[in-house]
Amino acid sequence: MKTTMYAMILERPASQLRLIELPLPTVSVGDLLIKVEACGVCRTDLHLVDGELSNPILPIIPGHEIVGRVVGMGSGVTGFRVGQRVGVPWLGWTCGECAHCSSGRENLCDTARFTGYQIHGGYAEYTLADGRFCFPMADDGDAATLAPLLCAGLIGYRALRLAGDARRLGIYGFGAAAHIVAQVLKFQGRDFCAFTRPGDVASQDFARRLGAVWAGSSEQAPPQKLDAALIFAPAGALVPVALGHLEKGGSVVCAGIHMSDIPSFPYHLLWGERHICSVANLTRRDGEEFLNLASRVPICSEVRRFPLGQANEALRQLRQGAFQGAAVLVME
Repeated sequence: MKTTMYAMILERPASQLRLIELPLPTVSVGDLLIKVEACGVCRTDLHLVDGELSNPILPIIPGHEIVGRVVGMGSGVTGFRVGQRVGVPWLGWTCGECAHCSSGRENLCDTARFTGYQIHGGYAEYTLADGRFCFPMADDGDAATLAPLLCAGLIGYRALRLAGDARRLGIYGFGAAAHIVAQVLKFQGRDFCAFTRPGDVASQDFARRLGAVWAGSSEQAPPQKLDAALIFAPAGALVPVALGHLEKGGSVVCAGIHMSDIPSFPYHLLWGERHICSVANLTRRDGEEFLNLASRVPICSEVRRFPLGQANEALRQLRQGAFQGAAVLVME
């Protein structure tokens, strides 16, 4: 096996990633050494690169939608074998002992560490991951189309869980997470409306192809009141807009790790037992449930592929909304 690897590394905020050669990571107790096949390019990576997330460990290899093959295992790892395909998500480590971890809310652990943020991620030929936080993945199929399930899919699924049994949903920001959630909603027989930036006809058409009963600008009103709204766009101004389109008792779920400030709004928008909540990370239970569901739908991610060395270009195109679906780095 190789002794070195290539990786894209972020050395300081608001700078370009740099392609460098590094020693292959050393496997420790509980670790899986993974040969990366594909790694999704997430909007969270943009927030990291742009310096909008606090306290990253720098320099860092970004990337937390990782699909690859196990090539090495540390002592204490169970449930995996060399050669098996696995997925690595955003949540990379928790203490396992605090009140949050002990009550099934490990996503809220105060000392949690995250892949591609405090733990080196998947913008690399190889990566290390804690075996407890990895998921078995289908051995067949295209790694690039599986990669977005590890964050866009998981965060979308958790947002949907927080929306409860809502039958009519609004989706604000029709990107990677939304196009996966849309397929789940269609499978479950629930209606959804898609809201995009004004003039983004391509995303509106994309949403209709995936089953939207209505698609339009975020400045427009849906044809009916909504039971819930899922906001994937990092725009706080959308929160009062979405509240204004809710039935009584409805919820607005803010699914991004970063969002601009929410402006003040009149109380009558919230009155009627409407509520606002955020999605914070994910749990391993979320991953197990969603990956099982994804195989039954089955979910087909629409992806734009980039070689590892073009990670900066993938981030640029993501920022500009230059494609539908998800960007994915593929290793050659």
